Amino acid sequence: MFARSIAVSLSLCFSERYSGIMETKRCNFWLPNKKRFCANSPIGDSLYCGNHNSRSEGQWIPCPIDPSHSVLEENLKSHVKRCPLLKQVQSLSLHPFYRKGINAGSDGEQEDKEVLGVDDSRLPAKTVSSEMKRNALHNMSVPEFCNLLEKIESIHESFCKDIQDSFQMPEVCRMWIKTGEENRKLPFQEKHIMQQASILGNLENFGILRSSLNRKFSKSEEPDKQENPVPAVIEFGAGRGYLTQMLADCYGIKSVFLVERKSYKLKADRTLRQNDSLRLERLRIDIEDLDLTAVESLHGVPFLAIGKHLCGAATDLAMRCCFPVSKDNDGGQRDVSKNLGGLAIATCCHHLCQWKHYTNKRYFLDLGMTKEEFHAITWFTSWAVDANHGSDLPDATDFRSHFQSIRKEQGDGYVDGVEKILADMEAPKRAALGFKCKWIIDMGRLMWLRELGLDAELVKYVPPTLSPENHLLIARPANYL
Repeated sequence: MFARSIAVSLSLCFSERYSGIMETKRCNFWLPNKKRFCANSPIGDSLYCGNHNSRSEGQWIPCPIDPSHSVLEENLKSHVKRCPLLKQVQSLSLHPFYRKGINAGSDGEQEDKEVLGVDDSRLPAKTVSSEMKRNALHNMSVPEFCNLLEKIESIHESFCKDIQDSFQMPEVCRMWIKTGEENRKLPFQEKHIMQQASILGNLENFGILRSSLNRKFSKSEEPDKQENPVPAVIEFGAGRGYLTQMLADCYGIKSVFLVERKSYKLKADRTLRQNDSLRLERLRIDIEDLDLTAVESLHGVPFLAIGKHLCGAATDLAMRCCFPVSKDNDGGQRDVSKNLGGLAIATCCHHLCQWKHYTNKRYFLDLGMTKEEFHAITWFTSWAVDANHGSDLPDATDFRSHFQSIRKEQGDGYVDGVEKILADMEAPKRAALGFKCKWIIDMGRLMWLRELGLDAELVKYVPPTLSPENHLLIARPANYL
């Protein structure tokens, strides 16, 4: 008993000494999200590690390989030789389908290029952050702000009245879900299943997909007519690839291309690769740099382009990727790929949209909107989640009369600035304004697809109670059979 108590005492002493040693060797920077101190070792005589040590702004510059982190200017030459993303970038550059910034768009306007002969499509454009957008709004005068709200109301009233509800659940997807529930093999949440099924159901209703269930029981059809006209699918921003998994299982797709710049675990790839009749390729690349015309296995193959919740500018990048500029087109106009069989993109996170990447700048300019006003509209879209989506939002709320009353009350002085006006807005009105701005942005994308000669629609594919991000762009070639 005595020996045991000595052992316990020695163990406690050792633990205390060990704990003290560890505390002195850990960075003293507190991580509020993890509710602990940073686990890295401090550098030199500092109390902090290299990531959290106080730094001089003039000495640190973004890494040219991966701008998400910074490096001391004096260490730049040695850092670029060992940057963690260096091997990935070097490997990617060897692929024929890698063309840096091919789908990035241009920060300048078309008329600027025509008049000045300047093409800035390959020049880096500074990303306008949410903080920068908010500060620009707060710096507006009240008359400028009221004029902006009047424009939003007018545009929404003129262009955004025909967005229909189209909540779909195809029978083939219903059977697939039932089988998965029985086998306990559904790897995702119910809300994601409902969204995926509705996307596929809208594609089926639009005539782009033919379900395996219909082909099974349509004995009167000829075999070649029973096959899907789009044997290949490209999922942009594929993540784990679960949307494509449901599509491949339910609609008999033969080739799958998953485009995703990040690496994911627990992917649907494992299940898809078990299908011997299915060809799967995962392209780990940013959509901005993907040249679809250079993907060898896609040459001459009709394909369907899909994407679920392509955040912000990723929607515009994917649309540009599907409609490349032809090499013999001096005007730089985009053409519909001869192999494009259809497109379905669920848009998302409009507050992340950027002017350079947006597909239909002409749409905004023709409506009298500036680049700065475009960024203000994108900032408003984050308000679409402010209210309870189980209740009816005041979609018909006319903000013009509200802000005209502000003008009358304040006279010519405008004592209260824009920041105060925004802070005093009720949540339902903020949410309604956010939704209107989302519709305006997506309507420009819809018009861009139609200008390319496609049959295109914009629908709400799930109820806002399931997801407030419920817009689906769907398109097909005009001569589609």
